[in-house]
Amino acid sequence: MIDLDYNNIRRLDGGLLIVFRELLRKRRTTDVARTMGLSQSAVSHALARLRDVFGDPLFIRRSHTLEPTRRAIELGPQIEALLELTASTLSGTDQFAPETSTRHFAIAWPETFAVIFGAALIRVLQRQAPNAAFASRDLLLEAALEGVLRGDVDLAIGQFAHIPTGLTANTLYTDQYCCVARKGHPHIKGLVSLESYANTGLIYFGLPASLRVVDPTYDRQQSDRAYGSIPDPNTVNVTAYVTSWPAALMMASQSDGIVDCPRRLAEQFALTLDLQILDLPYEAPQYDVQLIRRDGATDQGLDWLESRLFDIARGERPTSR
Repeated sequence: MIDLDYNNIRRLDGGLLIVFRELLRKRRTTDVARTMGLSQSAVSHALARLRDVFGDPLFIRRSHTLEPTRRAIELGPQIEALLELTASTLSGTDQFAPETSTRHFAIAWPETFAVIFGAALIRVLQRQAPNAAFASRDLLLEAALEGVLRGDVDLAIGQFAHIPTGLTANTLYTDQYCCVARKGHPHIKGLVSLESYANTGLIYFGLPASLRVVDPTYDRQQSDRAYGSIPDPNTVNVTAYVTSWPAALMMASQSDGIVDCPRRLAEQFALTLDLQILDLPYEAPQYDVQLIRRDGATDQGLDWLESRLFDIARGERPTSR
């Protein structure tokens, strides 16, 4: 049993915890004040008390925003769990009843995983939780992880090279890249040779070096770590660079370009777009798709959602309907 420091506990009331949570989410005292119906000076005073309680600056002012310290980021999931436990205690129940719940879940995932899981998850909600809904946030890599840490989203799904403290990662499924071409392609029928792959005209998911500067949200190092580096144009003939795999597959269905993409995504579109799915002419590594949530948070609703996503990943396959 942990020895309780009653003096410290008395200094930390629920209002301070809520201010901390909102500061971690919004990063501006004016926005927190507006949300909580407080004056900006009251929020600033609460932040001063929080700094005194935790012995850390917690938030450093940077231009027009507040940047959380490492200590604040570590505290985030713990304080979120305390608030969730307090709310369930006051309500008298911590049970989640999907058949009556009106909860809106927020999920951070790239477009790819929204396509793979979205329709199946809608079917699950319609059958099991007809009054619930999910909000899809097109976030990936570090932006998705930060969203979960701040509490802006409930879960994140994607490929991540590093999981920061305060988050838990579970492998949702393992996938592998394949090659996709339209049926009736004049040069590719049933298999693709290394020569055909190099010369046919690749529709590549990513941006070329000459265009990255116009997209400040595109981080090459993060992207390369998660998805692999862009092919050398002296080795592979890249016809198009796109940042949407569904768009790339649509282009392939209406041209003689080819796409290398995740196999599960290819299966989602193959029937509708009349595509052939082929093994790549080189050894394509497998990769894990991870589900991320805050560490230590007790939430039966998220437990239910996570379980449904694992059910979909294990069993429910894409259909044309």
